[in-house]
Amino acid sequence: MYKLQKALYGLKQATRAWYEGLSKFLFDHNFKRGHIDKNLFTKTKGHDFLIIEIYVDDILFGAINNSLCEEFSNLRSEEFEMSMMGEVTFFLGLQIKQSNDGIFVNQSKYVNELLKKYKMELAKHAKTPMPTDEKLDLDREGKPVSEKIYQGMIASLLYLTASRPDIIFSVCLCARFQASSKESHLMYTCNF
Repeated sequence: MYKLQKALYGLKQATRAWYEGLSKFLFDHNFKRGHIDKNLFTKTKGHDFLIIEIYVDDILFGAINNSLCEEFSNLRSEEFEMSMMGEVTFFLGLQIKQSNDGIFVNQSKYVNELLKKYKMELAKHAKTPMPTDEKLDLDREGKPVSEKIYQGMIASLLYLTASRPDIIFSVCLCARFQASSKESHLMYTCNF
């Protein structure tokens, strides 16, 4: 018993041990691991199916048929001591709202945190992701900016494209200049 507790809670590999134990449990109960996302497990029952996503030590699961969710909840409580947090409203920076009309995903909280992080709360809004009357180029004569800050902005914006596909082209265009970022590139980045 002591070894098990230490393996699960006392070492740097605790998350890995927990994941391996949970994976074995899911395989024993006829779940299949996703081919692309190895943290995604599915189980079909007739025409219905249950989806389980594992992230570090959180489990997100759902199904169209609510009885599958209840069945899984009872099954996992027999094996693991976990608490139900209820319907998902926030996951990996995504805000999730469920209604009869569908499931709506946005990242407004993430955007507000980004604006604060890069001191852009007072930046003016733009109608398009980037100016349409100017061309973005290498700008060899421009004033350099911190590459670390610029790269951080680009990485943050790339994550934002999960819910804002309309900015993908602009973000990828700005990403080309991460190695030699100038003020002109930063101005384009600030227009999102």
